[in-house]
Amino acid sequence: MAVKTFNPTSPARRNMTVADYSSLTKKKPEKSLLVSSSNSGGRNSYGRITVRHIGGGNRRKIRVIDWKRTKDGIPATVTAIEYDPNRTAFIALIQYADGAKSYILAPQGVKVGDKVVSGADADIVAGNALPIANIPVGTMIHNIELKPGKGAQMVRTAGAGAQLMAKEGEFAQVRLPSGEVRMVSIKCRATIGVIGNNEHENVSLGKAGRHRHLGVRPAVRGVVMNPNDHPHGGGEGKSPIGLPGPVTPWGVPTLGKKTRNKKKQSNKYIVKGRK
Repeated sequence: MAVKTFNPTSPARRNMTVADYSSLTKKKPEKSLLVSSSNSGGRNSYGRITVRHIGGGNRRKIRVIDWKRTKDGIPATVTAIEYDPNRTAFIALIQYADGAKSYILAPQGVKVGDKVVSGADADIVAGNALPIANIPVGTMIHNIELKPGKGAQMVRTAGAGAQLMAKEGEFAQVRLPSGEVRMVSIKCRATIGVIGNNEHENVSLGKAGRHRHLGVRPAVRGVVMNPNDHPHGGGEGKSPIGLPGPVTPWGVPTLGKKTRNKKKQSNKYIVKGRK
């Protein structure tokens, strides 16, 4: 996967890049796997903004992804590689031997015509989904479950891949892309390989308009506000924030402040932190 650049016909065009979509084989999604979505604009059920800088953007429909991969032993053929506006990774449309269709995240190297299968007896081939108990140590995996049968929750972004480090008793140790080593039940499922579209991190939006198309509204810096609007505000001319560390508009420490609860129940599964 490559990144596409443009001739500098304008300042925005000079700086913007896009992913190379030449690997995509289908433009329109499968209608039976679409679900309509509504834009909240960052507002809760009372109509109050609880998440700032959200609103507008192009209309999207949800592609229903099969996170569980429970059709064991039934081979499926990859019929298309598609773009998904709701995630950074590309998605693959697969059709099972019994005629059922579903979407999965497109692993790196998987192309139209390839066969994928799920189940404990599946081969160690990119795109196949197996319980971690049946995956050899050292294998690169993605789409990892946290609880058996709940569906994949970890390692789902473009270019991401985790490594199975060890297996002992009822748990396996998995090194996540962040560097964190975490214990996961060997009954949980994972998909073999690394997710495709690994050049996504090198894409530069280049202009404010592309942020607006993604549904991101403008963010004003606190240091340019008045003191009654933000703790960083006030001062003559350009001035520092005047505090020991940056805070939110409501005075809560931010930008580097660790927010994870030290008493969180799942802390006991973290063998090594990401830092």
